[in-house]
Amino acid sequence: MSLIENLQWRHAAKAYDPSKKVSEKDLNTILEATRLAPTSSGLQPFRVIVVENQELKEKMMAGALNPEVMRDSSHVLVFAAWDSYSNEKIDQVYDYHTDVRELPRGRFGSYTDKIKAMYDAQTPDEHFAHTARQTYIALGFALAQAAELKIDSTPAEGFSNEAVDEILGLKELGLKSVSLLYLGYKDEEKDWLSTMKKVRVPMEEFIIKK
Repeated sequence: MSLIENLQWRHAAKAYDPSKKVSEKDLNTILEATRLAPTSSGLQPFRVIVVENQELKEKMMAGALNPEVMRDSSHVLVFAAWDSYSNEKIDQVYDYHTDVRELPRGRFGSYTDKIKAMYDAQTPDEHFAHTARQTYIALGFALAQAAELKIDSTPAEGFSNEAVDEILGLKELGLKSVSLLYLGYKDEEKDWLSTMKKVRVPMEEFIIKK
């Protein structure tokens, strides 16, 4: 199927069958698509935490708008962004880039000096606003890959960031949760949205040409 057909197929699942689990192979394919998503300056300023442990999922349910969806999903992907930029983080990323490409370290120094100066002039809150936005690009790639594999998914912002951060120990990693992605296989009887037509704004209204 084409990407458009896959996107027409998918919807935000409203109920999952807890007895059906996403295979490790398919999960890794979704994670690889997520890892390959583009990010600003190639910094990949976020990480994805994979939660399969049922006890952890049930702890994270506190404050979730759709707790049963979280509980019954096969896996919960937590998109967590850097809480701030730092010169050290930028150097670490670009040292890795040059090492992989077999280039001398510092090869991109003129560019990294520019972005360091830009981020040095910003507050940590501004940093997080930027790193958080990067996660949504990767979330889109994960959604598309899941649809290609015919794995149901539900993106979610309706949860307690504070609870998730504490339960997963994200502060100690310099991360803050941004969004979640539930993965699994829908409950055919309980997923009321699955039988409804997909609705989007008409193309002639959605696209504005100048």
